[in-house]
Amino acid sequence: MTPSLCLIPGLAGTTFLLIRAEFRGKRRQIYVLKPLSTLIVIGAASLSFLLPERDATYTIGILVGFALSLVGDVALMFEEKRKGLLLGLGSFLAAHIAYAVTFGILGRASVWDPLSAALLAASAVGVYRMMRANLGTMRWPVLAYMVAISAMVSRAVSTLSSPAFHTGQAVMIAVGAVSFYASDVILALCRFWRPWRYRRISLAFYYAGQLLIALAASSFG
Repeated sequence: MTPSLCLIPGLAGTTFLLIRAEFRGKRRQIYVLKPLSTLIVIGAASLSFLLPERDATYTIGILVGFALSLVGDVALMFEEKRKGLLLGLGSFLAAHIAYAVTFGILGRASVWDPLSAALLAASAVGVYRMMRANLGTMRWPVLAYMVAISAMVSRAVSTLSSPAFHTGQAVMIAVGAVSFYASDVILALCRFWRPWRYRRISLAFYYAGQLLIALAASSFG
């Protein structure tokens, strides 16, 4: 068993406690549990350096993404302030660029790329139309973010055709990216379209997606 798998119960526990704290409005618990959960993900990826069979390009690339995500997590704990929202959005946009570049370097273009691009474009257009009336001055930052996360998912799917990854590993990356995407769509629609009392469930998608991407670093060979 790879060392990173030992961190799964810990992340499951902190994510559960975080979601419960979000529902109960326990701000102090949130301030601890949210960055702690992301640090566990960072730890899971970092443990791949202990293994003889690893790809430093992949691990370093996603660690850059995780570090930027950590900044975004902290910033979005203060999203009621415009500066916090913009910093969080910018940090996650940069994180998606880091993921997309990493997946793109190791992935491979295939005949499925046009299909995944078309599906992501259709999803982005649909989500944007629902949010458009309430975006205001956030229109361009949100559009830039949608392009970045769509590119990240597209490049994650490209790993399914790459000889650098075995099938299970590529599936983890692709499913992880889609889970991350689903989390962000839920949050975006709740903020700029209609509030949803159960929006905190997006955290389960977010951390599951991040963890799958992290675990893939220990699956080379």
